[in-house]
Amino acid sequence: MIVVSSLVAVFMASLALFVRMKAASKPTNAKKIVLPPIFMSTGALMFVFPVFRVTMAEFLEALLLGMFFSIFLIKTSKFEIKEGAIYLKRSKAFAFILIGLLLIRIALKTYLSSTIDVGELSGMFWILAFGMIVPWRIAMYINYKKLHREMNRDPIHPIM
Repeated sequence: MIVVSSLVAVFMASLALFVRMKAASKPTNAKKIVLPPIFMSTGALMFVFPVFRVTMAEFLEALLLGMFFSIFLIKTSKFEIKEGAIYLKRSKAFAFILIGLLLIRIALKTYLSSTIDVGELSGMFWILAFGMIVPWRIAMYINYKKLHREMNRDPIHPIM
């Protein structure tokens, strides 16, 4: 079960990397920044089932670790104005950070699977991912809005 979930994590990370690289070639907007965490929030429905429920300590550990990991994503997510639109800058560091976070996640899952039930572990890793994505996307949204306001004040870069 751990191997299968790790393979899924590798697939999802590869997909995230591909989407991120593709996103850098098109202008972004607030909706593209805000919607992914909203879509991911539906995963919280897993906690309806007792097998996925975690203790308060496990919840806080996963949430705080996710928030800590989000710092690296925040630091590598920058925007730029090109051709009168706002684009996400490509970052080589982002790929390495994403791969590093994936390796840490797999190592943690392998280590913790001997002491924590698979269902609880799944719940913890969902909390970790959500705790990582939400602060990252909030920071991206704030930076996007700041650049959007600057662009609207700057007559050289009019909004299309």
